Amino acid sequence: MENSITKLAAVKLHYSPDLYKIVDLLNKTLKEQDFMFGLALDGTNEEQAIFTIYQS
Repeated sequence: MENSITKLAAVKLHYSPDLYKIVDLLNKTLKEQDFMFGLALDGTNEEQAIFTIYQS
């Protein structure tokens, strides 16, 4: 059976070097509830990050 991944929400915010710690904590804490979290630099502005919430 295939797992479907659904993007629930995304937000742009000011990039901070410690943001990955929050994403890592959320992924470790909520993976059993089928939530995943992502963090990426904005391709047009490296001072902005995109935080995304997914559900599988």
